[in-house]
Amino acid sequence: MNNNSIYSFQFGLLCLSGLLFFGSFNMIIPELPSHLSSMGGGAYKGLIIALFTVTAGLSRPFSGKLADRVGRVPVMIVGALVCGVAGLMYPLAGSVWAFLLLRLFHGFSTGFKPTGTSAYVADIIPANRRGEAMGVLGFFGTVGMAMGPAIGPVIAQQFSLDVMFYASSFAAVLSVLILVGMKETLKEKEKLSWDHFVIQKNEIYEPKVFAPAFMMMVSVFAFGAILTVMPDISDQLALSNRGLFFTYYTVASLMVRIVAGKASDKFGRVPVLKLGCSIIFISLLLLANADTSVLLLATGVLYGVGAGLCSPTIFAWTIDLSDVDHRGRGMATMYIFLEIGIGSGALLGGWIYGNEFSNIPMIFYSCAAVVSVGFVYLFSRTVRNLPVINEA
Repeated sequence: MNNNSIYSFQFGLLCLSGLLFFGSFNMIIPELPSHLSSMGGGAYKGLIIALFTVTAGLSRPFSGKLADRVGRVPVMIVGALVCGVAGLMYPLAGSVWAFLLLRLFHGFSTGFKPTGTSAYVADIIPANRRGEAMGVLGFFGTVGMAMGPAIGPVIAQQFSLDVMFYASSFAAVLSVLILVGMKETLKEKEKLSWDHFVIQKNEIYEPKVFAPAFMMMVSVFAFGAILTVMPDISDQLALSNRGLFFTYYTVASLMVRIVAGKASDKFGRVPVLKLGCSIIFISLLLLANADTSVLLLATGVLYGVGAGLCSPTIFAWTIDLSDVDHRGRGMATMYIFLEIGIGSGALLGGWIYGNEFSNIPMIFYSCAAVVSVGFVYLFSRTVRNLPVINEA
């Protein structure tokens, strides 16, 4: 590979695999709240996302250690396989508690696959192109996130929920097949042993990446709430496809991700994050007052632009600050904070909502307050004193 190039066959496989993986588990999200309600579990809607993020977060220290010691590729394969198995099991989960346990199991998929992928990208991309690379990778992941919620409800309506779950599983299996045979980038691999599953305190958290991890947490907090209540908002505003908001959001995010990554390489991570957080803040205030489908979808576009600016920038910043030998741990730490943000947002959203539509504005005002904390943090002395990029 050219020393300053990001485009290679391996990177292309990662992008395609990411598209299929994110499409797989996002495909079913718009239909899960009504599916849970049909089983008598409407009061537990907030747990749909929260439980998923619990096991995703708990598995991060393990996936980070395994990525640094055993290899990036095996960690990616395990995550994608879990996603495939989970899709096959949803039709068998006939009770509320079986469904909630399955959401816990499904969370392991995102605890592994993205951690391995991010560490792999850090190995093959030049330091001065990280933002751009994460933007491109995020572009394909976002395509999957856009296609999934748009296609899933259509499959459910035209065929059945079970067929939608099987389609989700099929997409995950394809993402696995793409990874099989990929060249491993970890230079000093170890044979898998039980010691790799014993996590020491210093292997759980990488303090060097706190700043980007914290910004990830506050920037995705609202997304957890949106995932929880948007299907009901869509029904209330007579949107025929519950995934339409997510489609508008992800398409807008797509349009800015690559540009955002390049901008953060050129102008710095913090300035781009300040702009992204400002846009997310404004979009949440508008979302709290969206009383028509047109305004709702327009707000989704604005929210997508803000998220598209923040995400690749935070990923690149995390790689910048991670030690070369512990990139898996650094990325795992960032992902733990991501899961905390999404899970907390989902729990808060579900708790405030309480199946009372009049409570919706308070959810998004609360989320806007969380984002404002992150915006203020970006001006702190701690952030100003951090190194801009790690060339190692």
